Amino acid sequence: MRVTCVIPTYNERLNIETLVVALKSAVPDLSLVIVDDQSPDGTAEVVRRMQSEYPCIDLLVRSGKLGFGSAYLEGFQRALRDPLVEAVLMMDADLSHDPAVVPSLIERLADCDVVIGSRYVKNGRVEGWPAHRRLLSQFGNLYVRTITRMHFRDCTAGFMLLRRPVVEKLLASPPEMTGYAFLMEVKHKVWTWKLCVFEFPVVFRDRMRGQSKISTGIIHEGILAPWILRKQ
Repeated sequence: MRVTCVIPTYNERLNIETLVVALKSAVPDLSLVIVDDQSPDGTAEVVRRMQSEYPCIDLLVRSGKLGFGSAYLEGFQRALRDPLVEAVLMMDADLSHDPAVVPSLIERLADCDVVIGSRYVKNGRVEGWPAHRRLLSQFGNLYVRTITRMHFRDCTAGFMLLRRPVVEKLLASPPEMTGYAFLMEVKHKVWTWKLCVFEFPVVFRDRMRGQSKISTGIIHEGILAPWILRKQ
């Protein structure tokens, strides 16, 4: 299966090269679209340097910090320019998602429309988070499931593999949320479309380098988002 990985970046200079090398080792024929929002730390310059060794990397540098959700939507558009691409992989740039798992996600996609790399199914887990952050995440997922009625165990996962027709449908009816609630809205659309979704267990590891992008505004959006989705 021909897969393109879309990775939004903002100040990920310390992680992006390690991630690309690991992804290409795990899936040698993988293509990448890296969407950078003018990272002040020079992330785009690192990617440009890598392009000579990895011509499969497509770099999209935007005019500024325009939002997580819009970065994915623009990355989707860029990925689907290749008519041979059959699926699009979504993942974080901070090494919290294990590239070694990607072949298993691709294999599992043979039987469904979407594969979610899930922390909260059997054999999935989180490493490196303090207890209070784990409880907050688990409660957050329970909160989302209760309000939206989605059955997914990991409603906020950012590690997903989607078949091309699913991505095309998302571009035709794009999510409106701009922060990390975008991930919740993608799952809600998939759920309302009654697509076949499989949650594959993954180990999520807290970032070792760089700073988290979670802000008060993002948290507030996440609290309100399930209620907005419920009305859709």
